[in-house]
Amino acid sequence: MKILILGSGGREHALAWAVKQNAACSGLIVAPGNAGIAQDTECQPVDPLNPTAVVALAQANAVDFVIIGPEAPLAAGVSDALRAAGILTFGPSQAAAMLEASKGFTKEVCDAAGAPTAAWARFDTAAEAHAHVDREGAPIVIKADGLAAGKGVTVAMTATEAHEAIESLFAENGAEVVIEEFMDGEEASFFVLFDGHTALPVGSAQDHKRVFDGDKGPNTGGMGAYSPAPVFTPAIERQVMDEIIRPTMAEMARRGAPFQGVLFAGLMIKDGRARLVEYNVRFGDPECQALMMRLGPQILDALLACATGQLQNVQLSWADDHAISVVMAAQGYPGDYVKGTAIRGLATLPDDPDHKVFHAGTTLGADGGILANGGRVLAATARGSSLKVAQIAAYHMIDAIDWPEGFCRRDIGWRAL
Repeated sequence: MKILILGSGGREHALAWAVKQNAACSGLIVAPGNAGIAQDTECQPVDPLNPTAVVALAQANAVDFVIIGPEAPLAAGVSDALRAAGILTFGPSQAAAMLEASKGFTKEVCDAAGAPTAAWARFDTAAEAHAHVDREGAPIVIKADGLAAGKGVTVAMTATEAHEAIESLFAENGAEVVIEEFMDGEEASFFVLFDGHTALPVGSAQDHKRVFDGDKGPNTGGMGAYSPAPVFTPAIERQVMDEIIRPTMAEMARRGAPFQGVLFAGLMIKDGRARLVEYNVRFGDPECQALMMRLGPQILDALLACATGQLQNVQLSWADDHAISVVMAAQGYPGDYVKGTAIRGLATLPDDPDHKVFHAGTTLGADGGILANGGRVLAATARGSSLKVAQIAAYHMIDAIDWPEGFCRRDIGWRAL
């Protein structure tokens, strides 16, 4: 089976690494990919937001199965175009991808489904949003209504911070903001495959959104993650499936937008119960890197079953293990940062089923060396018999990388450890 993975980040590198190990994969293309992915498999250029170009690429390469990694192509209708061309595809429709593309839409679905979540309101003018903050006070959560690459959320601990976030979001996005009740507790990420009929849990993780140690500084797309999440107990999983996931899937079907793909539920857990923070309709990044390290090649069987409506026949095999992924970012991230700096030492690192540095934002230099080409650039990922063992191995890889212009948090996994 020839497979195309659409995307260019660390999530797609991890998916490619796991999928290629499956014997059913006879050929693999990642488009557009990055310098690290190109070392492992074939990459081809494409605009992932152009449905016509993606379909043409798949047809020209006789692709049997397409896995869409990022959220933006889903919101752009790429999965619909592929299915219309008769190409087997993993990823929800454009209509179902609204669960991530619009925070307000998700809240409406949750209200209709009775799924526990934060109280909320949506505003299309800054004046109304400011007035709401004045009435409610802080702490309070300000969100861009649309896609914001994981950085459109401000947990404002003061009214001043909330007002600044509102001004920034309207200046940058100019559309709508959703303002939510502040929920305290411990956050966890939960991933579920859904084929339109059957739901299959595919693991939990916890990520570190803040840029600096101790969960300080601005939010980022994620500075590291580990799996499984100790706070996500079997009892909480049952509650989430019964009260959040299944009711949401039923409501989406009722609305004529049945979901097929991976549903990523961001959860806030307190006193043994979970409430929904938000949905994403793709694997998280860097959670995906930790999950793929644990799941390995069996993920392809699950994704194929999801795309063909056969999830009832799949049972994932989990080892009693742990995985952790530590992100290396360019100095200045999530603000301004410099591209084009040289990264050395990668060739000396282990590349085996238990250790892998996944590339997120890299490109090849004129001399064939690896250059930084983004904010989050690398994800050192390791598996071990305990989280501590995995953590030690991941930071050992980090310490062997020669990149003075990069940085990482040194406390990934601290909540569990």
